[in-house]
Amino acid sequence: MKATGIVRRIDDLGRVVIPKEIRRTLRIKEGTPLEIFTDKEGEVILKKYSPIGELSVFAKEYAESLAQTTGMIACITDHDQVVAASGQGSRELMGKAISKELDRVITEREMKCYHTGERKILPLVENQKESSSELIVQPIICSGDAIGSVALVGKSAGERFGNSEQMLVKTAAGFLGRQMEQ
Repeated sequence: MKATGIVRRIDDLGRVVIPKEIRRTLRIKEGTPLEIFTDKEGEVILKKYSPIGELSVFAKEYAESLAQTTGMIACITDHDQVVAASGQGSRELMGKAISKELDRVITEREMKCYHTGERKILPLVENQKESSSELIVQPIICSGDAIGSVALVGKSAGERFGNSEQMLVKTAAGFLGRQMEQ
């Protein structure tokens, strides 16, 4: 574990404040769910909770199925990283931190399509080089909360996403959201 040199006291209600610097680095904001663990040495461990992470094996299989069906890269993310990715070129996305722009799309809870040559481009992950592919993103909604996204990356230059790709991504996000509710 990394020592920060910051010491905080527990208040009379058992609360402790996580320093702003740590919250910013780990992208923890108000309302972010945290898991609490203890270990044998008596350490208390806080970990960002990822509901999509609980479905990681299932999400991987779903991404593989989407990639096979469409011939594109399929990604499933939570609010922090790419949880599952499949398709040609997906290895460079797997496990990487999502971009702030993608996190904003997830928070807005609305499907977005980005086309080659448009001025406004959406990087999937942080520090992603210029994307030359079409992209479609659908947030995953579970119990009213936006918890992640399903994205398809691909299409040849000049081709646009059609209704069938939009429906596939929407169906995948809806299905994953309902799986989380169970």
